[in-house]
Amino acid sequence: MSLLTNVMDHSLDDGYAEAAARRRAAGDRGMPRTLRARLGLAAGLVLAALVVTVGAAQARVAAPALAKEREELIDRIDRETEAADELESDVDELRTEVDARRRAALRQSGGSDRMELMGILSGATEVHGPGVKLVVDDAKDSGAGGDADPRGTSSFSDTGRVRDRDMQRVVNGLWESGAEAVSINGQRLTALSAIRAAGDAILVDNRPLVPPYTVLAVGDGSNLSTRFQNSADGLYLHALQENFGIRTAISAEEDLRLPAAPSVIVRTARPSTESAQPRTEKGTS
Repeated sequence: MSLLTNVMDHSLDDGYAEAAARRRAAGDRGMPRTLRARLGLAAGLVLAALVVTVGAAQARVAAPALAKEREELIDRIDRETEAADELESDVDELRTEVDARRRAALRQSGGSDRMELMGILSGATEVHGPGVKLVVDDAKDSGAGGDADPRGTSSFSDTGRVRDRDMQRVVNGLWESGAEAVSINGQRLTALSAIRAAGDAILVDNRPLVPPYTVLAVGDGSNLSTRFQNSADGLYLHALQENFGIRTAISAEEDLRLPAAPSVIVRTARPSTESAQPRTEKGTS
């Protein structure tokens, strides 16, 4: 009975009891739980600030290198653009020289003024004289889309932008009104020229043009201007201006200079009626 009584009275080993007492004593003397939580939060904030600081320092170190690469790229673009401009200038000079030599050769071989006129009408030679300057530009608030678009956004054609078909009608109207030579933004038009669209861009002979579109037409000055404005295509352009905000300005000019077309390729040819007739020669007997 004394053993059972001892087990009941001392159910927990004395060593466990002493360890529990020591833990309680250490807890009473140790750091409060709220303070430990605050210290942990502070340590986390310090670590986050350290990461941000290191990232900013790395970005500051890399910024000069990126700026240098950007400047080098801009300089390279400027150099290439300047080289392209020089080459284009050389091409224009060579084309002018070729035209002059061709005209001289035609005169020496008995060429007439008709050959000169054919060169002008075909766009193979540079031309200057009185004519009309017509500037066509997009509507003031036009864009790829949006509520500010004066034509709305219901379809591709209902926009405030000048389209390829608009420029086709303008050019055809000028030809019909008596223009002898036409160019758009310095691009000479010929009987083989094509005005097409690529997205929102207008292509003339596969060369993209940007607004405003400056159309130069050599012809009978003020008479050409009047005939064009009274034509169906001139009235169409006026309707675009009145209804959709397309901006236009037309004026008669005393002297316009139009460059020659970059290349005029003859795909087919046939002899004229005069040259096709057989020649008869008197024989000697």
